[in-house]
Amino acid sequence: MIEKRALGPVFLHMSANMNDNALGGIMDIPFIVTLIALVLILIVPYIWYVAIISRRNKALEALSSVDVQLKMRLDLIPNILAIAKRFMEHELSLMTNITALRTKAAASYDPKDSAAVQEHLNSIKALDTSMGQFMVQVEAYPALKSDQTMLQAQRTYNEVEAQIAAARRFYNAGVNALNNSVQIFPGNLIAGIAGVSAMPFYEAEPAAKQSVNAKDYL
Repeated sequence: MIEKRALGPVFLHMSANMNDNALGGIMDIPFIVTLIALVLILIVPYIWYVAIISRRNKALEALSSVDVQLKMRLDLIPNILAIAKRFMEHELSLMTNITALRTKAAASYDPKDSAAVQEHLNSIKALDTSMGQFMVQVEAYPALKSDQTMLQAQRTYNEVEAQIAAARRFYNAGVNALNNSVQIFPGNLIAGIAGVSAMPFYEAEPAAKQSVNAKDYL
């Protein structure tokens, strides 16, 4: 009987401690929630920032691949024109225009400047259009069309065109991923702080997507 009475205060003390611990745990919940919120506020923008920079770098890498292929084509154009001049005396204005467009397309630009990239792509598309017209005009000169040097130059040109098309698809896929990440909230805010903007797509001219009809140019 004496032992039970002696143990009574002990149990009461232990019960009080347990209640205090439970109350303390409940009081810690707001702190834990606040801590988690702060961590998310810091981590989510950082993860988004890393994704934006990574996608921007991939798009720039793809643009560099496009420019490598374009340079190969730009290097071919003077040779093609030099061969054609021996036969196409009446097309000098077209060839002069192509030379000017080639010079513009070969000009250096800032790949991180969306406006500069757009201007660069526009100059390329203008050159594409003129070269398409030129290749059609070649068909009107049988001697030139059958010239072996010209045939070889055209084959090489077409091979480079196929490589440009593949590089263009890769670039556009990278630009699509980048633009989605910088145009969707909170990416638009993070991109503004990071100085990253959407990049333009490299779309082929409609004339380059369809079969060319020589009657349109003759």
